[in-house]
Amino acid sequence: MLLPVDLRDWVPEDDMVHFVLEAIEGMPSTDFDVNRRGSGSPQYPPQMMAALLVYCYSQGVFSSRRIERATWHNIAVRYLTGDTHPDHDTICAFRRKNKETIKKMFAHVLRLADEMDVLKIGTVSVDGTHIKANASKHKSLRYDRAAELEVKLEADIEELLRQAEEADQADENDGNRLPEEIGRREVMRKKMQEAQRRLEERAREEAEGKQAESEEIDEHTPPEGGTGVEPRPEQQINLTDADSALMRKSRRHGWEQAYNAQAVVDADGSQLILAEHVSRSPSDAGELEWAWETMSAAGMAPQRILADAGYASSNTFEKLEDEVDLYVAVSAADHGERRYDFRPPREKPPKKITNPRLLAMSAKIRSEEGRRIYAKRKSTVEPTFGIIKAPMGFRQFLLRGMEKVSSEWTLVCTAYNLKRLWALKPV
Repeated sequence: MLLPVDLRDWVPEDDMVHFVLEAIEGMPSTDFDVNRRGSGSPQYPPQMMAALLVYCYSQGVFSSRRIERATWHNIAVRYLTGDTHPDHDTICAFRRKNKETIKKMFAHVLRLADEMDVLKIGTVSVDGTHIKANASKHKSLRYDRAAELEVKLEADIEELLRQAEEADQADENDGNRLPEEIGRREVMRKKMQEAQRRLEERAREEAEGKQAESEEIDEHTPPEGGTGVEPRPEQQINLTDADSALMRKSRRHGWEQAYNAQAVVDADGSQLILAEHVSRSPSDAGELEWAWETMSAAGMAPQRILADAGYASSNTFEKLEDEVDLYVAVSAADHGERRYDFRPPREKPPKKITNPRLLAMSAKIRSEEGRRIYAKRKSTVEPTFGIIKAPMGFRQFLLRGMEKVSSEWTLVCTAYNLKRLWALKPV
């Protein structure tokens, strides 16, 4: 121990850190956004920083502060960084500035999988999972309540201004605290105005999107009480993370502030994530079109797509029926009957399906061949989400806002793919 330590002697040859370093080192350094000024915090090799993020995410370490501590306490991470120790600000800034490069890194890993001959794009499974946002659901605000609070805050500000003027004339010391009280209410009033503006903007975008549709779909019709342009009174926005939304898995589950993280998984054996996406809509409706368009644009158009009942839409079936072979459950009964069902009986009978396209898809799923093919969905995409949420431990986004959350989900999927590739590599 009197000689300098060679960390290579401390890290087993079969450790995943070696595989991550080899995979990320293949990316050109010009792809990364680094500090070009040559001043400020110490400069670290961009491939090393990218490998640090991916490896730590694959091991369930997501916070920049925990990653910084790992560079001191984790032997594999210390080996990866060459016994250097980037601080949490440097790690966080690198992750924030390299959103586009993280997308390139996701594609780079898929090319690596293709070179290893483990990537097969024939049958894919599509699914989504709700992942908690970095925001409390108690910070959600209704559109009508925001307008009421704005009026109340304006009245309070006028009253405080009147009190401040009286205090100035009377030369009272109590007047010193009034500017702070006024400032706090001004900030809150601006938040109410911004919340209303964003809800109105979303309502306009939704109305424009529906108007652009060539055919109106029943499940996309605005609920009663809304004009389709002005937000409905009960429509909500979160003051901490405005892009997140209140979601729940089913009626038996509670509401949570979350995002809908989508993934397209190879169902032909590798279980690699081929495409990923984050939505603020609790529903999976319309996401099949995203999956097909994304994979087609990347030159990975699948032959067959499997999805559960959340994706069932006659309009989607019509658009994609000539492009790809779809196997989409239309109702819960299409998943197959449970031999022993412990759930209480339904209070209402399931809604009767009359749409010809939905009926045809249901018959296709319930056929002997359809059940055999559709069974791949449950054994591919659901274990993928299980690995991300359990062994990797990713159950909540650390960042806020759609752009940052999307980048973080891409990073998580990249870490998962490298973890999966490491397991599939030849011995």
